[in-house]
Amino acid sequence: MHIVVCIKQVPDSAQIRVHPVHNTIMRQGVPTIINPYDLFALEEALRLRDRLGGAVTVLTMGPPMAEDSLRKALTFGADRAVLLTDRFFAGSDTLATSYALSMAIQKIGESWGTPDVVFTGKQTIDGDTAQVGPGIARRLGLNQLTYVSAIGAVDLAARTIEVSRRAEGGVQELATRLPALITVLEGTSEIRRGRLADALRAARAEVTVWNAAQAGITEMTKCGLRGSPTVVKNVFAPKGRATKASLLDTREKTPGELAEAMMARIFDALPGIEGDLLAHAAQY
Repeated sequence: MHIVVCIKQVPDSAQIRVHPVHNTIMRQGVPTIINPYDLFALEEALRLRDRLGGAVTVLTMGPPMAEDSLRKALTFGADRAVLLTDRFFAGSDTLATSYALSMAIQKIGESWGTPDVVFTGKQTIDGDTAQVGPGIARRLGLNQLTYVSAIGAVDLAARTIEVSRRAEGGVQELATRLPALITVLEGTSEIRRGRLADALRAARAEVTVWNAAQAGITEMTKCGLRGSPTVVKNVFAPKGRATKASLLDTREKTPGELAEAMMARIFDALPGIEGDLLAHAAQY
């Protein structure tokens, strides 16, 4: 079984600052990490490989320094790593990114076998669009399962996979045919501690590095800024606000009375929310 996991190197959101004058993100001096959602996807891929055999290939698109994140993924147990890097990719939005990654996945298939499953995190912490995974699936013609919370049975002979997908109001149990693309929710699993043998292997492993031409990308107008119709007009930090705490006397109140008092305070502070809740409850 061949599994591809798309990861992204992102700035550590806990340390990002916004320029007070220009309202732009200040990336200087901010450490980079593997997108946290992608770690859930990587763990699910490794578990699937451990169950069924095969190999896990990690793929990222980014500057040369993104190789650090690929080597980190190798320390967790991934089998091989591919870095897609080229100055033509600079400024790519989700449309251009999904195009470049889909072409790289096709190239990976030619080199090491067509992937049975492509994993991504549900979204990235720097973009928060959740568009790249579905975009890759659409370009490659893959069945897509988004917001997956658990991987169930996989039948390689019948070429099927079953998953649990979190949806509004509950959990859906779905099955589809392979090959498929799966975007993984947070909290589905916890990334394993890498073995010493994997850490040593990652340090000396050869990361495959492709530019646009080597990945088979010929339509350069679909890459980078030229292939990105998205325009960011402004980036700003939300204004701080101060709200005084509301004191609620809980003495001599039953749990039911306390709950009613708390809800009354919430409805007073947020007019309209009571109607929204009642409308939502009426659907069930």
